[in-house]
Order: sequence, then structure tokens, then C-alpha cells
Amino acid sequence: MTITITAFEAALDKGRGLARDMRVRWALEEVGQPYAVRYVAWEEFKEEAHLARNPFAQIPTYEEGDLTLFESGAIVLHIAERFPGLLPQDAAARARAIMWMFAALSTVEPPIIDRDVVKYAERGKIWQGERLAMTDARIRGRLRQLSARLGESEWLDGAFSAADIIMAHLLSRLEGSGLLEERANLAAYVARAEARPAYQRAFAAQKAAWEANT
Repeated sequence: MTITITAFEAALDKGRGLARDMRVRWALEEVGQPYAVRYVAWEEFKEEAHLARNPFAQIPTYEEGDLTLFESGAIVLHIAERFPGLLPQDAAARARAIMWMFAALSTVEPPIIDRDVVKYAERGKIWQGERLAMTDARIRGRLRQLSARLGESEWLDGAFSAADIIMAHLLSRLEGSGLLEERANLAAYVARAEARPAYQRAFAAQKAAWEANT
């Protein structure tokens, strides 16, 4: 059965690979699964057809036969469980990889997304500077903790896994901010992840789609 994912017709990141469908593309590339992409225009997000796939009017979604999923973390976990290569065989190592997926989405990502909200949605507000400083302080705290745990390891826990897809992708939102660069091992971690052939294929596909739709 053909796997179909949804993505922005014209993503706001302008082909930088930051939209969350990138995580799903990357996971599918890692496990060698072909997929089709349904591009959704902004005016279609709250239409019934898309709300049937995601009631929160977001991307990405995943469809395979009768199965429809939303939430990038859930989709990447499904791919990792459905196809070999992104989760360890050992039960304890597998549990730790899934733990790291939750940590990435629930603990590390929220202040990073808050930073984007402050930078763009609150631009020009009198409190923006103070809010940005507070958000950056929260991010620095999380990066300090993550950096200490990663140390000199290549990946989060043993071999590359679905957890590294989620973690490296969300950290990439900080590239160029100076925050990621303060932690050399985290910057190197993201660079290693982005050098993987599967990431490069996913990035090229997402960028080509943005260029074709803008």
C-alpha cells in the first residue's frame, strides 16, 4: 500500500527543512520506504477534507490503507515500529529510544517553539526583548542538560534511532541563533545527523517542493 503524507504547499521556512513533515520524510528515507506527498494550501487547512485527517488543522499526516495518523512524533514512532532500522531489537534499548523521543518532544522542543513565537508573533511588542531573554535562558538550561548527557557520544543512546531524528530536527531550529553553537557537542551532533544520506534526500525533496510551489 502506498504511504501518503501531507505537507505545506508553501512552507513558511522557505525550504530550510524546518517543517515537521521533514521528520516523517527523513524516517521514511532511513527505512527505505517510498511515499507520496499531498500538498495542502493554507486556505485548505480548515476544510473538512483535511480536518478528517488532522482535527487540529496541522501537518504532517500519514495515510497507509485504512490507517490515518497525525502528530509527527507518533508518525515517526509508527514508522520505526513498522519497518526495521530505527529502533533497537533489545527491549531495554528500545524503551530508552522511545523515552528519548518523548523527551525531545515534551522537554526540549517546547521552549524552542516558544522562541519562534516570541520572535515572529510578538514582534514589535514592548515585552518582546524581555520575553526573548527569558526564553533563551530556558533553552540554554535544556541544552546544558542535554549536552552533559550526550557528552562525546555519537547518538543519544547507542546506535542512531528514531529518537535522533526527532531530537536533531528540533535542535536544527536553533542553527544560526548562537544558542546551539554554544554547545559544541550538540552542534556536531546535529551536523552528523544532517550529513546522513537519508536526511539529505528528505531535505532535497522538501526544498524542491517548496521551490515548485512558490
